[in-house]
This record gives sequence, C-alpha cells and structure tokens, in this order.
Amino acid sequence: MNKHLSMRSGNPALQSSTFRNHLSAVTEGTMTLSGTVNKTGIGLILIIFSAGYTWGNPAMHGLVIPAVIGGFILAMVTIFKPQYGHITVPMYAVVEGIFLGVISMIFEQMYPGIVIQAIFLTFGTLGALLLAYKSGLIEATENFKLGVVAATGGIAILYVINMIMGFFGSGIGVIHSNGMMGILFSGFVVVIAALNLVLDFDFIEEGVEMGAPKYMEWYGAFGLLVTLIWLYLEILRLLAKLQSRR
Repeated sequence: MNKHLSMRSGNPALQSSTFRNHLSAVTEGTMTLSGTVNKTGIGLILIIFSAGYTWGNPAMHGLVIPAVIGGFILAMVTIFKPQYGHITVPMYAVVEGIFLGVISMIFEQMYPGIVIQAIFLTFGTLGALLLAYKSGLIEATENFKLGVVAATGGIAILYVINMIMGFFGSGIGVIHSNGMMGILFSGFVVVIAALNLVLDFDFIEEGVEMGAPKYMEWYGAFGLLVTLIWLYLEILRLLAKLQSRR
C-alpha cells in the first residue's frame, strides 16, 4: 500500500481519508501547494485584522462566547463539508480572531509585551519547522506520526477532564501551575503543538500528490490555522507562567 494512504496528522481536521473521499469531485482543477499557502495567508490576515479590531473595541469583547460557539460550528461544517471551505474558513478566521483578540488583551494587561513575544515565537516556530521539514531534517515517519498523534490525544483528554472538573470548582493543578512541573507541562504541550505542524505539512503534500480537488486547498489551510491557533495559545500560556515567577 502506498505510504501516503496512511495516517498523516494528529489534527482531527487533517486525515488521509479526507482526500480519498473527495477525489471523485475533481472537476475544476486540483489542489496545489502554492494555492494552499495563499489561502493560509488569507486566513492569517483575517485573524490578525479581526483580533486587532477586537482589541481596540471593548464593545466587541462581549462577542467572545458567541465567537467560540460560532468557531466550533464553522469548524464542524468545514470538516464535514469541505467544499464550502471558501466560505466557512474565512468566517472561521474572523470569529477566531475575535476570540484571540480578547484573550490576547487579557494576557497583555497582566504581562505587558507578552503578546508580541508569543506572535514572534509562533511564526518563528512555523518557519523553522517548515524549513526543517523541507530540508529533510524532520521526517514524518510512521513512528513519528503515531507518537505525535498519541501525545495530542492524551493532551486533549487531559484538557477535557480539566474542563469538566472546572464546572465543580476544581481542576488539574499542573495545567495551571507556574511551578516547575507546570512549566514543564506547558513546554511539552508547546512542543507537541509544534510537531503537529510537521504532520500538517505532510498532509497537505499528500493532497497535492493525490490530485485532490481545488477546494481542498481551503481545507488544508483550515488545518494549519487550527494548529497555529493552538500553538499560539500554548506559547502564550507558557510565557505567562514564566513571567509570573519573576
């Protein structure tokens, strides 16, 4: 069996079967790497402008909960109906920008300068891992994929348990602690989030190689945006823990 038909990404939005399920829909061109990069860029620009506008308009801050709910709905529609990605992905970027604008402002008020640090670290990590992937320094082998997927799943389960415990006024201490264990945990999560980018790159290459339909460029961009948002939030959390110890 072709190696490209195996599991590729820990991101639930990016699975190999996704492309195979849409190959029959190729009628108006196929997915390209440059097209996916361009659409990812559009998504990032929308997130940045939306977050910036929300940051400077306190009246928008009340939209953070609707933005979270709307983002989840748009993500689900994109996952199950990727042919509508040209509509849902830009909308997802805008509502996620609202959420990130509020969260970033809260962290910035507590620790001035933390947001710009998190932004530079996020894009620096993206660039470094893309360079490492294209140069062959990091290869998405089967063991690599399985390890990242398992770690990502474990983190997701831990966060869900913590959220449920939060409803009862409790939580998993290591997630929020600024002690050594808490910092090590956040550092580990940042590494796993970053490694998911490698799997996302691999997944997008698969779509290009398989000749997936053109609209899957938006889907590939969506998967990268999901990972980058996660990475940014985890870097923000890690930096906050470090600064709180000063």
